[in-house]
Amino acid sequence: MSAASGSVGGWRRSRRLRAFARHRLGLVGLVIVVVFTLVAILAPQIAPHDPTAQRIATARLVPPSAEFWFGTDELGRDLFSRIVYGARISMRIGLIAEGIALLVGITLGAMAGFFGGWVDNLIMRVTDVFFAIPGLLFLIVIVAIFGSGATTIFLALGLISWPGEARVMRSEVLRVRQNEYVTAARALGLRDVGVILRHVMPNALASMIVIGSLGVAGAILSEATLSFLGLGIQEPLASWGTMINRGQQFIFNAWWYSVFPGAVIMLVVLGFNFLGDAMRDALAVEEGR
Repeated sequence: MSAASGSVGGWRRSRRLRAFARHRLGLVGLVIVVVFTLVAILAPQIAPHDPTAQRIATARLVPPSAEFWFGTDELGRDLFSRIVYGARISMRIGLIAEGIALLVGITLGAMAGFFGGWVDNLIMRVTDVFFAIPGLLFLIVIVAIFGSGATTIFLALGLISWPGEARVMRSEVLRVRQNEYVTAARALGLRDVGVILRHVMPNALASMIVIGSLGVAGAILSEATLSFLGLGIQEPLASWGTMINRGQQFIFNAWWYSVFPGAVIMLVVLGFNFLGDAMRDALAVEEGR
């Protein structure tokens, strides 16, 4: 039985991988995500200059050149180096924020879908309350109260994002719990927690991986928005949104100041979205949708 089960599982994984490999934009997204992840990890080795070093007297608003690939800002700091270090902040906030959202959303969504009744009603009403709150307004209030540090930002992003993940997880659990193996496990006396952890969640997590990829893109974009509004990561730390904000006043005589950070944000968000779409399509092929 276990050999047959392993064979079926391997066949399913192989089919999903083939479906993913045929998704060209998905492969492009995977490359983008991997590249920027490596850039974030290897920032000290990749950046040609100190991202905080100022050259006001000698290199203020210098256009892209062999020495400064993306030009410099109004303080003479190398924009390429700042964008590289900005990847560390954006990727870290995006991944941690979505990790928090997934942890809370998967837990509460699984409880709502599995137990039903008043547990389901309570959790779903709480999600309704969060959905009724404008996300950006909630983030601005939290940052205004607790400060604009990275910890505050990813906690706030995770807190505002979990209801969507919870609803998706709930729908997946409602689908999975109707299967015979779940009924058999309960009939054999396995406790509810064991049924959820061993049989329900492993078969409902595939869709959550897709949601997670899209959620990281949303978190990165939200962090950039906060920084653009002056409520996110503060100087001298490098943030893509802050660079766009500071560069808009020089847009006519130093276009590179805003264009390059904006292009990087667009590229990373598209990468995660392409990756999420490809994984969703691969799962849809497997499930015959």
